[in-house]
Amino acid sequence: MFVTKTHYIHIFSLIVLVSSCITSEKVNYMQPPGFNIPSYKDSLSFEDYRLRSGDRLFVKVYSTDEKTNALFNGSTGNSQMMMGTGGASDLYTYLVNEEGAITFPMIGDIFMAGKSVREATTTLEKAIEPLFRFSTVEMRVVNRNFSVIGGGKSGYYTMPREKINVFQALAMAGDVGLFGDRSKIRVLRETEKGTVIKSFDVRSADIVQSEFFYIEPNDVIYIQTLNEQFFSVTNLPSLFSTVISTFSFGVLMYDTYKRINPGKPAAE
Repeated sequence: MFVTKTHYIHIFSLIVLVSSCITSEKVNYMQPPGFNIPSYKDSLSFEDYRLRSGDRLFVKVYSTDEKTNALFNGSTGNSQMMMGTGGASDLYTYLVNEEGAITFPMIGDIFMAGKSVREATTTLEKAIEPLFRFSTVEMRVVNRNFSVIGGGKSGYYTMPREKINVFQALAMAGDVGLFGDRSKIRVLRETEKGTVIKSFDVRSADIVQSEFFYIEPNDVIYIQTLNEQFFSVTNLPSLFSTVISTFSFGVLMYDTYKRINPGKPAAE
């Protein structure tokens, strides 16, 4: 049996088609670790977000004294008015300046950088206590956002709560597209030591027990595109269509070769 150039073309085309098919393994989440699915050992860790320059803090003081409430919750000092998420209340926010402090009425500068929201709340309550006793403070960060780029997705989203996981973040962005590479999700994260890049496979069920599970404010999630997008073999009809097209192209190339080289034998 002779192997002709036509056979080589068909074999090559078949290999390319098989390797370019988008299978359930490439797109399904929560797959058990195994072949091509990495295992992430118990490395789950969630640290409280640490305040940094540029953050805006919503601060509200509760006191039994109405004058105290009016003083701290009014439009005085360096606070700026923002509409609340429900649109029914005004949020007065204080900017954490380049020195890491906020300027609070009657108090002055209070250093906040590097503190968790809980620690910053305690710090502010202690600063207020000498002037106005029996006061409590409510505080939260109001500019908690993250971005998603690549894989046909692009957007800038507000975090609805203090912490959200990577699946919630991707859901807010409309999920990873069909041709997004779930095995190579990258997160660009700002830290005190500079920007770091974390890369992980979001298909693994172990992701819920890993350090990659939660995202932080200002994270940028980058979704790489699959190489299979070139052929777009996503289901049985498209597979048949691509096979027929590739076979026809192979025959055409072989016939063209025979016309150009009519005297050469077909077998090698």
